[in-house]
Parts: sequence; structure tokens; C-alpha cells
Amino acid sequence: MIGSSIVVTEENTAEIRPDEVITLSRALKDEGFRFITMSSAELEDSVCVLYHFDKDLELRNLKVYVPKGSKISSVASVYSCAFLVENEINEHFGVDFDGIPLDFQGMLYSDEEVQKTPFCTIGIKRA
Repeated sequence: MIGSSIVVTEENTAEIRPDEVITLSRALKDEGFRFITMSSAELEDSVCVLYHFDKDLELRNLKVYVPKGSKISSVASVYSCAFLVENEINEHFGVDFDGIPLDFQGMLYSDEEVQKTPFCTIGIKRA
């Protein structure tokens, strides 16, 4: 179990603090959950990052709001495959992942000569 102190905001989604991402990802792995992917959306003052996990067709999600300009721990120490999507989120949304084992420095898809532009900002507001 990932703990009774976790607030479940939507079906199978727990909203967590940035400092809980490693502990809770490890707890899900210990329960047999596989890391599927991550997704994100830019908000006014933060980036919402969702971690998606699966076990026997049961989905679990961890939702964390990362304030713009701050770092969040890489979950690649728990799920090594996460480094790829962490690099993608870094490149498109500017989220810095602390401890990422292979950091493309914002150049996973882009070339140094490519001018950076914002990635699909649509002005989502939290309720």
C-alpha cells in the first residue's frame, strides 16, 4: 500500500508532494506495478507531472505539481526506463530532474541549432 496519508484526487490518482515521488514509486514497484510512462501539462506557476503505473490491467497514477524553476527527483533510480520520458518532459516543459542517469540537457529531440519555443501552452488553471 502506498500509505493512508495520500490524498486520492481522482480514480486511481494520488496527488503527492515532489519529495514523495521516489518513496511512492518504489512502494508501487515493490507491490508489483510496472512503470508505463509520464505525462505533463504546464500550468500558470507549475508543471503538473503524472506518473502512470500498471499491474494486471489496474492503473495507478501519481500526480505532482512541480513549481517552475525547481527540480524534482528522477525516478530512474527505481525504474531505469524513466530517463527517456524525463528527458522529453525536460525538453518540452523545462522540468529539471535531479539524479537522472542520462541527461540529454534538453537535446533529446532538438539540435543545438534549433530555436526553442514553448510546447503547447494552453493556460490550464487548477480548480
